[in-house]
Amino acid sequence: MTQQDISPATQSPWPTARAALLLLATLAFVVSPYFTDGFSGFDPELFPEPQRNPPVQPAGYAFGIWGLIYLWLIGLAGFGLIRRRNDPAWDAPRLPLIVSLGVGSAWIAVANTSAVWATVLIWVMLAGALAALWRVPQGDGPARWLGAAPVAVYAGWLTAASCVSVGLMLAGYGVTGPVVAALLALALAVVIALSVQVRLGRSALYGVTVIWALVGVVVANLGGPLVVAPTAGAGIVAVLAAIGWSTRTPGASLAGVRW
Repeated sequence: MTQQDISPATQSPWPTARAALLLLATLAFVVSPYFTDGFSGFDPELFPEPQRNPPVQPAGYAFGIWGLIYLWLIGLAGFGLIRRRNDPAWDAPRLPLIVSLGVGSAWIAVANTSAVWATVLIWVMLAGALAALWRVPQGDGPARWLGAAPVAVYAGWLTAASCVSVGLMLAGYGVTGPVVAALLALALAVVIALSVQVRLGRSALYGVTVIWALVGVVVANLGGPLVVAPTAGAGIVAVLAAIGWSTRTPGASLAGVRW
């Protein structure tokens, strides 16, 4: 059933309200950096053991993906409100996305003052994003590229970012050294990514986004601790394999991958 199949007499106001609230939450999320000092990584002094150039953190260029995420999420929320506000398939992921983006709109302000609370909040954001990813509309056209795809990229980046936060906490609070913390965080990110990608069986862009972050870790550690870049590289291979195994039709070419 689509929005066009539902008569005005049977339409509920709640999907429209959720669609409007999702757009507001998305816009608040997108503009939040402009109402703070921005975010270029945790202040090293927020940790008892300051974290300067931590090996767990991707190279700076990798964070440029946020521009794509912002624009794509606006496209999802705007198209959903205008063209699919009463479509049950489009309404299904809205509540977890509203939670994730609502928390995210305050994340930078929190992250500039408390690494601990920022870590807690980013895991809440990830939980909402993954819940939404399981509920995104299926199909081709707008359902794929304005429904599933932006949520997959958003959830993929949050998977990596939440694990990076764990690595920074482990090293910053002296639980482990920076290299061991990076290895543990990378292992956690890969395990989550493999579990999600295989169980989801679609949305290859989720795994591709995790790979983007892992490549950033490799680049950041070129010339650094010898073990971190190869570990991230092994994670890239594992996630690539999961994408290929879970999202391709038997005998299909690259065009058969369910992006």
